[in-house]
Amino acid sequence: MSIRSEKAIIAGTERPPRAVVGSHREKEEIFGAVYDPKIVRRIWSFVAPYRGQVYLSVAAVLVFTLTQLAIPLIIRTAIDSGMAGGVADHAVLVSCALAFAATILVNYGASYLQETVVGSAAERVLFDMRRAMFSHLQRVSLSFMDKTEVGRLMSRLQGDVNSMQEFMETSVLSIGDIALLAGIVVVLLWLDPRLGLLTLATMPVLFIVRLFWLPLAKRSFMEAHETSSIANGALAEGIHGVRTVQSMSRQRVNFELYDEKVRAHRDANLLAAKYAQVMVPIVDTLTGIAMATVIVVGGSMVLSKSLDIGVMVAFLFYIQRFFDPIRSLTLQYSVMQRAMASGQRISEVLDVPVDVTDKADAVALPEDMDGSVEFRKVTFGYVPGQPVLHDVSFRVNPGETVALVGPTGSGKTSAMALVHRFYDVTSGQVLVGGRDVRDVTQDSLGRHIAMVLQEPFLFSGTVFDNIRYHKTEASRAEVISAAKAVGAHEFIMQLPKGYDSELEQRGSNISQGQRQLISFARALVADAQILVLDEATANIDSYTERQIQKALAILLKGRTGLVIAHRLATIRGADRIIVLQNGTLVEQGNHDALMQKKGLYARLYSMNYASFDDIPAELIAGGAPRMTS
Repeated sequence: MSIRSEKAIIAGTERPPRAVVGSHREKEEIFGAVYDPKIVRRIWSFVAPYRGQVYLSVAAVLVFTLTQLAIPLIIRTAIDSGMAGGVADHAVLVSCALAFAATILVNYGASYLQETVVGSAAERVLFDMRRAMFSHLQRVSLSFMDKTEVGRLMSRLQGDVNSMQEFMETSVLSIGDIALLAGIVVVLLWLDPRLGLLTLATMPVLFIVRLFWLPLAKRSFMEAHETSSIANGALAEGIHGVRTVQSMSRQRVNFELYDEKVRAHRDANLLAAKYAQVMVPIVDTLTGIAMATVIVVGGSMVLSKSLDIGVMVAFLFYIQRFFDPIRSLTLQYSVMQRAMASGQRISEVLDVPVDVTDKADAVALPEDMDGSVEFRKVTFGYVPGQPVLHDVSFRVNPGETVALVGPTGSGKTSAMALVHRFYDVTSGQVLVGGRDVRDVTQDSLGRHIAMVLQEPFLFSGTVFDNIRYHKTEASRAEVISAAKAVGAHEFIMQLPKGYDSELEQRGSNISQGQRQLISFARALVADAQILVLDEATANIDSYTERQIQKALAILLKGRTGLVIAHRLATIRGADRIIVLQNGTLVEQGNHDALMQKKGLYARLYSMNYASFDDIPAELIAGGAPRMTS
């Protein structure tokens, strides 16, 4: 594309070609039913602890509404009974002035109380809702997290809860709007039935207009919301992937993708704005017609002495307020629909089943358990009917270091996940310390098992807090001792504030090897009896690997070690090597014994233990198809 064309696209005078790849997002319902009793009951479960505040705010709103209705009546009395000039009329005028002042004070107090109480209650409800959702998501099974987009969960934790906030803060006001609307109708008909009915004659016109307007407006608002989500998703993807974008010279294509989505967002917002604004002049026109009717007809009635002037003035005040609650309730209709849809999605998150739970009679692993790990005829699959592990049996004795090796997809990582009970086996047993992991509490299991993964996850915070993440009560001396043991102390002290240095998101301000060393220090501080290393040395340089090999001797001393590694030094030093292929245990023994057998391990080792994906299939037991674990 030429520079001229790119400028034309930026200026908006030329439409870019449609790109075929890029960010996309599955649509979700923006609007739900106007009223869904199941969702309302679920929302009420969060509101119930604060129902006293809710009732108080409703009472305050009703008092506020009564003051709104009372003010025109006080003015009417002052005009009709207090302006003739007599002493008695003067007293009536003074009484009206005092009543007006008192009403204004009550009006202010009720408004302040309602705003304060509703805001406080809404924030507490949302706080409880966010805590409940986050707490539940911390406990749901990894199988759910494996197939759920993080962005979608973030949207529910933030966007949907914000929709609920909007609903809760305005729903009480809606009660006041309904009461005000009903009160104005009653007062108008009470003051003068004929003029009241004539004034209300414009109402059918408004309802007919709204009947045609609402579906079109709802559709345009939904489209604006959806295009906003799509544009934001494309923006986030472009920012997060800027390094890849630049490395592949995809700037122009990415610009076209984003340009297309942001144009759609602009057009949708322009249409939504038109529908949102079209009701304003209609309501204002109807208000003007109603006021003109009162002035013409009411004025004629005043001249003919059949209507007091105070009544006509009161009519004008009421008409000015009459269409405000109608406009507010129209907007509240869409707010309620969004709240019902958001409440549905929030309920779906809270109702996600927790597949891996403690049994009612689960017991804690004893502190002096021996640290053994055993698989007994274990079969497991992420998808029913598609096993990743087939009838696998082996035992890791206390204090023994066992390495798991095998081609990509052979089930090594899946086996390690079962030890920590991230998933439950399909059949068979996984035993830790001689006990089935399904019979012990997950908390006690977590205390006895420490894991170091290929991609160490560091949290925002200090180096010190990250190292003692598994054991928050660890002292500074313990943290420093662990860091020294794994060779991390030297580089940590070179950071601006040493152990108190802040790590950026996922530790991006330090190198991959340094992040791995910190994760090793974290595992050492945890002081767990079983240590799982899932390819923990795969992404580090040779110098850091030598440091880690020294650290491993300290880490594994007196502990049971389960190691998945591509680096030969770790594997050769293992007490035993278990070889998996296509989810089946094909051989086991120490390095020398397996090399003498000249089986799969020997063939892999002879090829310098290269990337398993590079090994010709025919060299791996006849080239059987490999599965992904």
